[in-house]
This record gives sequence, structure tokens and C-alpha cells, in this order.
Amino acid sequence: MKTQLESLTKEIQTRYNQGKIGWALLWLLGVPLPVLLIIYILTGHH
Repeated sequence: MKTQLESLTKEIQTRYNQGKIGWALLWLLGVPLPVLLIIYILTGHH
């Protein structure tokens, strides 16, 4: 049971980090912050 919990925790952390990298990459590619903010709000990832 503990191994499943550890693997689930690791999966959540990986997805969270990939999400942060994705937003940073969009910003570095030149997408303005207000546009990123609107996308963030509309997709419901609060």
C-alpha cells in the first residue's frame, strides 16, 4: 500500500512540474502574461 501511495505522489509531482514547465515555455515563446492568465482561468486550473 505504501508503495502505491509513493508512486501516486511521484506521479502527481511529475505532472505538476511538467505543467509549470509548459507555462514557462509558453511565456518564453512570447505568449503575453495576460493571455496566459486568461487561459489559466478559463481552463479551471486554480
